[in-house]
Amino acid sequence: MASHGIKDQVAIVGMGCTRFAEHWDKSLDDLIIDAAQDTFASAGVAKDDIDAYWFGTAQSGMSGITLARPLQIQDKPVTRVENYCTTGSEALRGAAYAVASGAYDVAMALGAEKVKDSGYQGLNAFPIPGDGTARTLTAAAMFSMVAPAYAQKYGVDEDQLGEVLARISWKNHQNGARNPRAQFRKEVSTETICASPRVAGRLGVFDCAGVADGAAAAIVVRAEDALRYTDKPLYLKALSFAVGSGSGLIDPDYDYTWFPECAATAADAYRQAGITDPLHELAMAEVHDCFTPTELVLMEDLGFAERGTAWKEVLAGTYDRTGALPVNPDGGLKSFGHPVGASGLRMVFEAWLQLRGEAPPERQIETDRTVALTHNLGGYPGEMVSFVSVLGTQLG
Repeated sequence: MASHGIKDQVAIVGMGCTRFAEHWDKSLDDLIIDAAQDTFASAGVAKDDIDAYWFGTAQSGMSGITLARPLQIQDKPVTRVENYCTTGSEALRGAAYAVASGAYDVAMALGAEKVKDSGYQGLNAFPIPGDGTARTLTAAAMFSMVAPAYAQKYGVDEDQLGEVLARISWKNHQNGARNPRAQFRKEVSTETICASPRVAGRLGVFDCAGVADGAAAAIVVRAEDALRYTDKPLYLKALSFAVGSGSGLIDPDYDYTWFPECAATAADAYRQAGITDPLHELAMAEVHDCFTPTELVLMEDLGFAERGTAWKEVLAGTYDRTGALPVNPDGGLKSFGHPVGASGLRMVFEAWLQLRGEAPPERQIETDRTVALTHNLGGYPGEMVSFVSVLGTQLG
């Protein structure tokens, strides 16, 4: 990949995040206002101090007016973006590069989605005529193919792999139970997880992320201006984005045991940030655990484990909150659900809390490491978009 990156050129100086839930009593406007007001307060600014806005939503609005109306933004540019499940991350990327370019001094990225009372369940892209090679399976069915493929390739008994996947779900629910912003705040035993009704293949209910409403936002400025707004900014070390061609659907060599786009964005992000040993350099990681096999494979795509070994690291507790590299310490999509436009910024919000030492004491990570990673994907095995960010508390 040819990205030059914007390491240490842009900083996040304020963030906000609503609770992710079935918000029957709140509208999309309410969620946008709540996230925006928290973010303005966090940075000590007013809406008129923002030069430009990037708004991420997949299904809840068709233009920048969707953001401008509830916030009563007048005569400011509001760019509405959508890129599958990486929509919130795409909003942050647009705002950050706009500031880095010098076009604006202060920009805001806000992602929001309101789907629970709209008749939709998650991402429902309208069907586009194609050449007949596109799959018509559910998302759960598509990702369920990863588990048996991984088991066969690396010689893992499928029943044992089921225990590994249950361990991932157990971890994320344990973390989410300690997070007041999570939708599901209850620990779930591995026995309950393994006994849950099957959804697709060997995947059960607790292997699949839920659906939720929510919003999250960030304010970015040039790095040299960051300390005017907060004494604890987060500096952007890397922003990497890649889109696959979808050829995995017809490529006989694609074996469903890895996500090439995710591996590519990780390698590019590490090059931008100067990371050479992510397992031992990162303080934490937020990854896109839409299904438990997804998180398993991502541990290898993101370089947290050698190929074919992540299942052992899961069982060893390497990615627990108190492990060598905490993964999804906020509970992940598993505990939050997935309001498509908001999830990417929600991940960054957890890095914001953890690196600044502002997470609740019962889940604050104890570490002297100063950088964190977020990972967001959209699409399905063989046809993905992928985003990786690296953020840190120190310049250089």
